[in-house]
Amino acid sequence: MTEIILTQYSGKFIGPVAKLIGYIMNALYTFLDSAFGIQNIALCIILFTVIIYLLMFPLTYKQQKFSRLSQEMSPEINAIREKYKNKKDQVSMQKMNEETQMVYEKYGVSTMGSCVQLLINFPILLAMYQVIRNIPAYVSSVKDVYTPLVEKIMGVSGFQDIMTEFLKESGIGMVKLNFESDITTANSIIDVLYALPGHGWELLKDSFAGLTDIINSTEAAVVHMNNFFGINIANSPMNLIGTGWGNKDFLLIFGALLIPLISYGSQVLNIKLMPNAGAAGGENDAMARQMKTMNTIMPLFSLFMVFSVPVGLGIYWISGSVIRCIQQLILNRYMKNLDLEVIIEKNKEKVKKKKEKQGIYESQIANAARLNTRKISEPVSSAEKEAKIREREEYSRTARKGSLLEKANMVKEFNERNNK
Repeated sequence: MTEIILTQYSGKFIGPVAKLIGYIMNALYTFLDSAFGIQNIALCIILFTVIIYLLMFPLTYKQQKFSRLSQEMSPEINAIREKYKNKKDQVSMQKMNEETQMVYEKYGVSTMGSCVQLLINFPILLAMYQVIRNIPAYVSSVKDVYTPLVEKIMGVSGFQDIMTEFLKESGIGMVKLNFESDITTANSIIDVLYALPGHGWELLKDSFAGLTDIINSTEAAVVHMNNFFGINIANSPMNLIGTGWGNKDFLLIFGALLIPLISYGSQVLNIKLMPNAGAAGGENDAMARQMKTMNTIMPLFSLFMVFSVPVGLGIYWISGSVIRCIQQLILNRYMKNLDLEVIIEKNKEKVKKKKEKQGIYESQIANAARLNTRKISEPVSSAEKEAKIREREEYSRTARKGSLLEKANMVKEFNERNNK
C-alpha cells in the first residue's frame, strides 16, 4: 500500500495538525468498522468533534469562569479608567496599568483567558477542512476502498489519455492528474475519484467500459461511506443544489439547504446561551456594540461558508455548535451557584504565594513603604551623625584579629599617615 503524500496539505503548521486529525479519523473509522461493521465518515466526524470538545472542556470552563469574574470586576476596572480618564502622561498611564493588573490578579483573571479556546479551535477548523476535502489522503482505510479500482484503471492501455479526457468531461477543475510515477499517478487518480459528483461515476463507466463491475462496487462503497441522510459529504451544498435542480430531485435540494440553515441556527442558539457581559457606560457601550455586531456576523459567516465547503465540514461545524450548547446549559446552571467570594479569596492567596516565591514578602513591602514616606528634605541632626561615626569607629577597633575588617583598618591608617 502506497502512502499518499502529494495530495496532503503541505503547510508547516496546519499540515501536521491535519495529519494528526487524519490519524484520529482513521482510528475511529477502523474502530467503528471492526466493532460495529459501520463504515461511515460522517459518524467519524461527529465522534471526532465530541472527543475534541470533551478534551477542551477544562478550557471552556475557565473561559466561562473568566466571563463571570469579568462581570464582577467590571465596576472596579471602570472606576480605574474613570480615575485616569483625562491623564495621558506616562506616569499616570503606568499607574493605571498597575492598578488594573492588581484587579486582574485579585480576581484571578488572565487577559488571554477568552482567547485560548479560539487559538485552539481555529487551527483545528482549518486542518479539518483540508482533511474533509480529501479524506483518502489522510484516512488510509478510505484510500483502500479506491485502490483496487485504481490498479485496474492503471492496467488499461492508454489510461493516461482516457483519464485526461474524462477529467475534462467530469468538470472537476480543482483536481489535476500527475503521471510522473506510479505512486503519484495512483494518488492523483484517487483524488479525481473522491471528487466525483454523482453523474461522474456514469461517465467513468463510459470511459472504462471493461471495468463496469468494479466501478459499480467501488461507487456503492463510496456512497455508503460518504452518505449522511442521503447526502454525499464530499460535495458542497452548492453543488448538491445544482445536481438536485438538474435531476429535479427536490429532496436533495432540501437536504442540501438544511446543512447551512442548521449551522446558522445552532450558532445563533449557542450565542444566546452565552452569559452576557454585563456593564454599561463609556467604553463598555462601544464594547457591547462590537460584541453585538460580532454575534450577528458570525452566524451569517457560518451560513455562507457552509454553502461552499464540503458537507463534512458543515457537519463538524454543526456538531461543535450542538456540543457547545449542551456544555453551555450545564455551565450556566453551575455558574449560577458559583461562590465568587471563595474564588476571589483563593486567588488572593495564590497571588500572595506567587509573590512570596519571587521574594516579595508583605513585611518587606511595608518596610519599603515606611522608608519611602520619609521626606528627603528632613535634616539629620549632628548628634545623630556623631553617634553613627563613634559606632563605626568602635566596631572597627573591636575587629577580629586576622579578619578582612582588621586589614581594611590597617590600610586606612596607613593612608591617613601618608596623607598627613
